[in-house]
Amino acid sequence: MNNSFVPNTSCHNTPSIIGYSGKPTTSIIMFLAAVGGNLLALFILGVHQKEHHSRSSVFCILVTGLALTDLLGTCLLSPPVFICYAHETSLITLGGDRLCNLFGFAVSFFGLAPTLILCAMALERCLAISHPYFYAVHIRRSFAKFTLFFIYLFSLAFCLLPYGGYGKFRQYCPGTWCFVDMDATGDDRANLVLAFSLSYSSLMALLIFIVFVCNGSVIVSLCQMHRNHMVRRGSVVSVARKKRLSLAWFGRGEEEMDHLVLLALITVIFVVCSLPLTSLLLPVATPKGG
Repeated sequence: MNNSFVPNTSCHNTPSIIGYSGKPTTSIIMFLAAVGGNLLALFILGVHQKEHHSRSSVFCILVTGLALTDLLGTCLLSPPVFICYAHETSLITLGGDRLCNLFGFAVSFFGLAPTLILCAMALERCLAISHPYFYAVHIRRSFAKFTLFFIYLFSLAFCLLPYGGYGKFRQYCPGTWCFVDMDATGDDRANLVLAFSLSYSSLMALLIFIVFVCNGSVIVSLCQMHRNHMVRRGSVVSVARKKRLSLAWFGRGEEEMDHLVLLALITVIFVVCSLPLTSLLLPVATPKGG
């Protein structure tokens, strides 16, 4: 959105966009890339399901949920930003505190929900590879749908807390977006505001950590499975035979590898996009002076 993550107090109530010059080229490119990427992901998932003539797996349901959630977030959050640029006015001037609070809620919701879905995808792959018996017995397609429902419900309840006084939303530079208040300067509820900011950022950091741990566990499990498979074949097999067996094993595990590669790519992209904000929230939200 061509927005700066610097919590400059001069932007909190500014009536116009700060530092605006020309067209919002960056915002337009990011919007088109997000919409195009999510639509492409949904198209590929549809083609994959049609080619294999099978019902969607748990992993595919979660991926679909992630793509739809991110697409909806992009389509809901981008129009107000474009309107601000078109009228060269800030979000608060455009719709007052009500619009700012609504926008801040949407940003926090569409930041938390996809992260939770990404974490669920990582846990699903970890269970499928590291604990196949438990996964086969207990994990069903209905579990994936219930997980998505719970994620949306939890994200909704958590991000609505500022409306109940636990936390606050505030406008940030350049004046086209609102998000969780990070410093609570001059606020009577400073402790509650900082507590929510710290809770949100800590939860995001914890989820990203879980994703990395689960992905690492899956990689280790796949390597161990391959090594055990080769050991069971015996050590007297010729080098050429071992190579053919190795290729055959990876062929059978191709779907697991595809899922892992996809999950790893999504994780890297998501972390690159979310860590600057998360890392900013943590130090700023820590109460000063004990």
